[in-house]
Amino acid sequence: MRALPPQAAPVLVGARQAWRVAAALLAAAGVIFWLGRCTDIDLMLADALYDPGVHAFPWRHAWLTDTFSHVILKGLLSAAAAGVVLAALLDAWRARRMRDSRDPLARLRLRVVALSALLVPLVISALKQASIAHCPWDLARYGGTEPYLRLFDALPFGVPPGHCLPAGHASSALWLVSLCVYWLPLRTRMAGRVAAAALAFGGAVGWMQQLRGAHFLTHTLWSTWIACAIVLALVLVLQWQPLRRLHPLLEEGDTVDEAA
Repeated sequence: MRALPPQAAPVLVGARQAWRVAAALLAAAGVIFWLGRCTDIDLMLADALYDPGVHAFPWRHAWLTDTFSHVILKGLLSAAAAGVVLAALLDAWRARRMRDSRDPLARLRLRVVALSALLVPLVISALKQASIAHCPWDLARYGGTEPYLRLFDALPFGVPPGHCLPAGHASSALWLVSLCVYWLPLRTRMAGRVAAAALAFGGAVGWMQQLRGAHFLTHTLWSTWIACAIVLALVLVLQWQPLRRLHPLLEEGDTVDEAA
């Protein structure tokens, strides 16, 4: 008979589910790469939004896309992210100093969401600063001066990097996909609906920037992909830590039982 550990380690995603999500992400990366590298969908959408008569994107300075989406909504989402991070820090302090007996699964969920709120915007911003791609409104095609570059194209001599891929503004909302963990591990379908709703919301925020000429479609799609990859990685890493600590207990329990 195998001895049970004093407390089971919290698990949000099983190995089979993790492999399925990872495979879906790998397939999605291939599709996004193909869209940006082998099709003109970015240019087609930007062409439809650009007004050659006035040599500008009409939505660039609209209240909805500029003031509301880029300032007000982003501020609210950033405040929400800061609140979640603060709550996780307080929870960690209480767990260490006060020996709070909070449900370990609830604590794991909070840490996944808090780290997602922190890392999704930071990682996307860092990748954006390292990229050479230019925003639509900077391109000669749309009244700017720079050339259009696809992913992995070489930067022409004398042309400054554009720092525009992936979409940074969408990341202020895309961390919300991590909220799906509050329905894991039991209500997986509901978790999927929550994740889809969060991604749709983040996509809408990204679309606001596309209307302004600030990003192409694939810029937003890559941000969406990165956010999902970060959340999956956080879930696996954070739930793996307590499982690793529990492993010696399981081995010790097996040894005792076999000796008996």
